[in-house]
Amino acid sequence: MFKKILTRTILIVSFVSLFTDIASEMLYPVMPVYLRSIGFSLVLIGILEGLAEATAGLSKGYFGNLSDKTGKRVPFVRWGYLLSAISKPMMALFIYPIWIFFARTLDRLGKGVRTGSRDAMLSDETSRENKGKVFGFHRAMDTLGAAIGPFGALIFLHYYPGQYKWLFFIAFVPGIIAISLTFLLKDKHTPASSKTKVGFLTYLKYWGKAGLNYKLLVAGLLLFTLFNSSDAFLLLAIKNQGLTDTAMIGVYIFYNLIYALLAFPVGIIADRIGLRTTMVGGLFVFAMVYFFMGFAVTVSQFVVLFGFYALYAASTEGISKALITNLADKHETATAIGFYTSLASIFTMLASSLAGVLWFSLGPRIMFIISGSGVAVAAIFLATNRLILQKKQQEI
Repeated sequence: MFKKILTRTILIVSFVSLFTDIASEMLYPVMPVYLRSIGFSLVLIGILEGLAEATAGLSKGYFGNLSDKTGKRVPFVRWGYLLSAISKPMMALFIYPIWIFFARTLDRLGKGVRTGSRDAMLSDETSRENKGKVFGFHRAMDTLGAAIGPFGALIFLHYYPGQYKWLFFIAFVPGIIAISLTFLLKDKHTPASSKTKVGFLTYLKYWGKAGLNYKLLVAGLLLFTLFNSSDAFLLLAIKNQGLTDTAMIGVYIFYNLIYALLAFPVGIIADRIGLRTTMVGGLFVFAMVYFFMGFAVTVSQFVVLFGFYALYAASTEGISKALITNLADKHETATAIGFYTSLASIFTMLASSLAGVLWFSLGPRIMFIISGSGVAVAAIFLATNRLILQKKQQEI
């Protein structure tokens, strides 16, 4: 059965994501340390990450819309992964701030170029009934890379402590493998949907013609995103309790492994019980994790919480995209995903800024409780979307 569902294209795209995440996540735990070692202040690191995420956010919408208008998917996928791959060694070649800013922004631009087209390609390869399985499998492979990468970094730094620069060159290898795999992909012969010139913010017009169901879903997801700060705060919670860097990275690897193991089975369940039901359940799990995160003090407590956090991620990240693709016209799938992911990137920046202010003004415990409460409200809103739709239909 799965042989028919997991087509050649789905498998290739999933393996591309696997190798790309091995490269990216190999650097994730050491990036702040490396930047500090070459003279970046915490403020400069914050500006760097903010600019990079803003670039990724705005470009997701533009390139998703451009993909739909041109009827092409593969070129955007290939160039997106290429830009991210070549940015890795660039980070180590020169240490001038302007160069680091350019390389890091190039990496995030690559993510923006490929995201909408890649997810639309996955959607095009399957039916509505199997979206959970397909997006769940892709997330499983993607997240497996997120576990392998940091593990590889741990091993390397154990034998070569402090040699951060070499990690950037090593990360280039799985990046090259990912790019090579993209040459096995082929575009379906889809005619261009329009010859209209695509402006950088043209994708924002999609909101005006989107259906009410899509608008309610995206509104709820963006409300959730506003309280979903960077995972760095979860890792910071571990450090805040005086635990070692090894314990912190170990818990992060554990989280990614559990996430990878759960993503595909949860996708199968979601196709049976409903994508929205699964996603809302995942958001309530998120709220629970955040409520208790501020009270955790031991490694075992953090392990349990990160295990549940993996369940939340498996129930939402791929599932939400699957749900969006079911609500969008086939010829506007990349635009629909791009619109959401674009605004979500900006909201994530706001969420992280808000979380930082709450952390330093009220303490981590209050920050986690406020974030968890906000996500619980978003979950309730998404759970009642159907009632709003039914009421609208009755009025009509």
